[in-house]
Amino acid sequence: MRKFVSIGLVAALLFAVVMAGCISPGGETSSTTGPTESYSVEIYTGGTSGVYYPLGSAYANILNQYSKDETGIKIEARAVTSGASVANAQAIGDGRAQAAIMQNDVAYYAFHGTTLEAFQGKAVTKIRGVAALYPETIQFVVKADSNIKTLEDLKGKKVAVGAAGSGTAVAAQQILEAAGVWDDVDKVYLKFSEAAQQLKLGQIDAAVIVSGAPTPAIDQIAVQTPVRVLPIGEDILKELKNQGYIFYVSQTLPKDTYKGMTEDTPTLAVKAVLVVSADVPDDVVYAMTRLLFLHVDELRQVHAKAQYISFDTALDGMSIPLHPGAVKYYEEKGKTVPDELKP
Repeated sequence: MRKFVSIGLVAALLFAVVMAGCISPGGETSSTTGPTESYSVEIYTGGTSGVYYPLGSAYANILNQYSKDETGIKIEARAVTSGASVANAQAIGDGRAQAAIMQNDVAYYAFHGTTLEAFQGKAVTKIRGVAALYPETIQFVVKADSNIKTLEDLKGKKVAVGAAGSGTAVAAQQILEAAGVWDDVDKVYLKFSEAAQQLKLGQIDAAVIVSGAPTPAIDQIAVQTPVRVLPIGEDILKELKNQGYIFYVSQTLPKDTYKGMTEDTPTLAVKAVLVVSADVPDDVVYAMTRLLFLHVDELRQVHAKAQYISFDTALDGMSIPLHPGAVKYYEEKGKTVPDELKP
């Protein structure tokens, strides 16, 4: 009898070990030992008044509603408000988030552990790309009646370049250095809302805003104080690319973006991107990518920025390696994935 008990105990222990290898830290079945049956995803977004949160919430609803029937994996998703890009990258790094929306430049800094103080010596090496979503426009905003017409005209001018330590401040420096005027600008570090008000009051000459356009803070002052956006040409983009800033893309702002604009204006943008942790199983990310594009029309009903979400532009501006699950989806659909984006 004792012999049979021992055999039973060994069998139970072996079963426990096998099952432990099939369960991820969050309690979900892992694809490393077979198909995933269910998985929980915390999607870090941004503040409730921004774009990230409504889009992230709608995407979580899509995963919850369709994942089991359309992919065979029950994905239980929840959108979480947060401090946006930098905080989201950190949440991926420490395992609080399995997915997030953030700017592609911040994703690049996080992955490489560079530029922003938050990531220096603390690279988030487990961050992986899923899809580029929509442009976050880099806007050098001046009053419509200002004599400032180009970036070069900012020499000697008082310019709000973003909050200290922000991605906006980094982008402003990179672009103004590419234009050769960074050292000649009187720099002021302000949040968007503060910069908009000081521009309206004439306390600054220009404000740098990195956000989906039209940006509410600028749109609100333009009602009484018409504004223009300074053009940023392909020569600046080429210089930035030559310096290794691969995350910038070109964009044209329509003339009706703000009151005061009289012509379409070329500028640059970074991209909002959907990212995941490398710890998420391949088949889960494959399902997440598939559902994103199958139900993009539902996202477009939630926010105007979702009109830019497209399979055709899903890799434009992608600045970090893709997750293998996303690569599988794109290649199955006939998209060529550049070698530098493969994990």
